[in-house]
Amino acid sequence: MYIFDFSINLFTLMALVLAIGIVVDDAIVMLENIVRRIELGETPLVAAFKGAKQVSFAIVATTVVLVAVFVPLVFIKGITGVLFTQTAITLASAVIISSFVALSLSPMLGSKFLKSNMKKSDFVIRFEKHLNSLNNVYKSSLVNWINKKKIIISFLISTLVLTVFFFKFAPKELIAPEDRGAFFVIIKAPQGSGFNFTKDKAEEIEKLLLPSVGKGEYRRLIMRVPGFGRSSKQVNSGFIIVLLEPWSKRDRHGVKIMRESFSKISQVPGVLAFPVMPQGIRTGGVQSPVQFVIMGNTYNQLINWKNIIKKEARKNPGLTSIQDDFDLNKPQLNVQIDQKKAADLGVSTEDIGRTIETIFGSKNVTKFTQDGKEYSIILQGDIKDRKEPDSISKIFVRSKNNNKLVSVSNLVSYDEQGESPFLARYNRQKAVTISARLVGDYSLDQALIFLKKTVEENTPQAQIAYKGESEEYKKTNTELYIIFALALITAYLAMCAQFESWRHPLTIMLTVPMAILGGILGLLVVGSSLNVYSQIALIILIGLSAKNGILIVEFANQLRKEGKKLEIAIIEASSIRLRPILMTSLSTIFGVLPLIISFGPGAASRLTVGITIFSGMIFSTFFTLYVIPTIYTIIGKNTKRMDSVEIELNKQLKK
Repeated sequence: MYIFDFSINLFTLMALVLAIGIVVDDAIVMLENIVRRIELGETPLVAAFKGAKQVSFAIVATTVVLVAVFVPLVFIKGITGVLFTQTAITLASAVIISSFVALSLSPMLGSKFLKSNMKKSDFVIRFEKHLNSLNNVYKSSLVNWINKKKIIISFLISTLVLTVFFFKFAPKELIAPEDRGAFFVIIKAPQGSGFNFTKDKAEEIEKLLLPSVGKGEYRRLIMRVPGFGRSSKQVNSGFIIVLLEPWSKRDRHGVKIMRESFSKISQVPGVLAFPVMPQGIRTGGVQSPVQFVIMGNTYNQLINWKNIIKKEARKNPGLTSIQDDFDLNKPQLNVQIDQKKAADLGVSTEDIGRTIETIFGSKNVTKFTQDGKEYSIILQGDIKDRKEPDSISKIFVRSKNNNKLVSVSNLVSYDEQGESPFLARYNRQKAVTISARLVGDYSLDQALIFLKKTVEENTPQAQIAYKGESEEYKKTNTELYIIFALALITAYLAMCAQFESWRHPLTIMLTVPMAILGGILGLLVVGSSLNVYSQIALIILIGLSAKNGILIVEFANQLRKEGKKLEIAIIEASSIRLRPILMTSLSTIFGVLPLIISFGPGAASRLTVGITIFSGMIFSTFFTLYVIPTIYTIIGKNTKRMDSVEIELNKQLKK
């Protein structure tokens, strides 16, 4: 973190929490193998030397695979890429250092502190007895299942199908809704509404929310008219900040409280008001998550298209607060000056324009200073004299011909019509943005798919794009699919280089679908979604699930190198490696428990990462113990011994 100038933040801290359960794995594998050899009768020094040599390849292989999985995360672009690069580098660095320690310091310490005749407590003796019984049960069941290849293959194919199915149809969004301890109520009055109208409506909404203050969930309300950001100069906008009680003092999630408030807010007529929970990853201010852009050649064309799309969108129960940024609802008074008449009466068009501007608008004429502060002097007509268009008849200008006052109403004609507040463009094209909020568990992915399908069926000529959270979701989602594929390929190629074979890495990679399926099922059980956090966790699962396969396959290859037959080697390897597999898996599973049981700000993202790895490791660990040995006997049946090249070389050198 210091080398790459990373700060201690949510993402680096989450990486460190994950590292707690992962970094001890290499040391566990090393020490377990040394202890096993001591129990077989070797001295601690010999056991440390031979044991380290025996598992060094597996430790290096698992480290390379984990780092290879993390590296592609660095190439994610956008704001999510910046944040998750820190997670990837922090976690990869911790794994590399832990591997170095396990290969160097752990054997040395083991040779010094482990004894051949160490006295064991009654608890340890009983525990080892149960563990040995479990090992015997596993070995006998493995002998039975390893001959049922068709069932195992059918199970593996079913796992692949179910993984693709759940991955495709699971709810998807950019990030899980977070309880931030506060939410905003965004208020938008019709275009042309004055400050007083907007303020009165905001106060009506505030009165509906006030009874909940001090009742255990609402702590305080803060109202402002006009709004903030881009709306700070629009008097038809406003917002209310609803501060919630601390997380420890309320029972319900902030998102549930916010959704409940919508039923109260919607009772106020004449304004559009909706609650929004600010998210940890900002994607363009406090806006509706759905930001769907349609582009065309003319604004008249876009008006027709957006009316059709909004009509269909209103039929969708998963969407609410549907609006767009192109409505001809801003009252505008178009004034036409009769230049000939004005010239005949000795009145210039400039005088007419400035007079109307000053009375109906305002004009900063000068400034004065008092007590060290500077104040503007603004010239403007009284509010009662500029409320109606007909008030223009009360305005007079002085004629240059006879110095008399001339009514402006005799020199101009005017008509009132609606205009759009602004004419938007996107990528230099005329565009209209349709925005909407999501109802209940309706996901952002479902909303965008629905709108895209609506365009294809009703307005196929329209070009589409995305903004805000929708744009970040589409961009990040596409990149994560590519990163996911790169992680699989990188991990596979890394193992191919180490095993000098394409078959054994393929056997190991078959553990990935089981881990992914377990992770997705865990998300569905807790009601979460496939989002940036959970997809990052799924990528991490690729490396974690491969570790168990590497331990079994690599040791089976060693036993085959000693001359044992394939089936005997894989059964013995699986039985001997059962203890380190269970230990490393449990360390990872218990390591992510703090992420699952945590609460407060950021709890939703931590839960997503934690439950994905937790359920994925449980599912993967259990089935790997049976699937990997069976597949090994199929794929590795015609493979040569690992030292076949060395044997052949020695033969040729002796000639």
